[in-house]
Amino acid sequence: MKNKYFTIPNILGYIRIVLLPVFLVMYYNSSTLKDYIMAFIVLAVGMLTDAFDGMIARKFNQVTDFGKALDPVADKLTQGALAIAVTFHYKAIIPFLVLFIIKEVYMGVMGLYLIKKQNRWIGAQWFGKICTITLDVGMFVLLLFPNLNSLVADGIIIVMTALLIFSLANYIKFHIGLIKECKAE
Repeated sequence: MKNKYFTIPNILGYIRIVLLPVFLVMYYNSSTLKDYIMAFIVLAVGMLTDAFDGMIARKFNQVTDFGKALDPVADKLTQGALAIAVTFHYKAIIPFLVLFIIKEVYMGVMGLYLIKKQNRWIGAQWFGKICTITLDVGMFVLLLFPNLNSLVADGIIIVMTALLIFSLANYIKFHIGLIKECKAE
C-alpha cells in the first residue's frame, strides 16, 4: 500500500500541490518585479514536476490508479490557483472562477459516478483539452501582465468563460451519452 501512494511520480504530484499555496502567497504579496519572478519560479518548479511525473511513472513502471487520479486533480488545483491569483488584479474574473469551480465539481462527481458504473477512468475529451490550453494561456497572460488595458483583460476573460461554458456543455452531453450506454447494457 505504501508503494501505491509514495511512488516518485506521486511524490512529485504532492510537491506540485504543496507549492500552489506558496505561489499564491508570494504572488499576492508581490510588489516588485523580483517578487513576481520569485513567485513564478515557484510556479515553474511545480509545473516541472507535472512535466516529469508521467514520464517517470511510465519509464520506471510506477503507474498507479491513484497517480492517474492525482495528476488531473493537481492539474485542476493548479488552474484554480492561477484563477485565484488573477483575481488579485482583475476582479472581473470572479464569475469565471465560480463557473470553473462548478464545472470541476461536476467533473469530479461524474468521474466518480462513471468509475463506479463502468469501472474505468474516462480521460479528457478534445473539447476539454482545448479549454484547458486556452484557460492556461489566458491566465498566464493575465498573470504576467497585471496592468493590462481593461478591455483587453475583459476580452480574455470573456473568451475563457465562453470556452469554459462550451466545454461544460459538451461534457454534460458526453456524460448523458455514457449514462445511456450504461443503462442500455
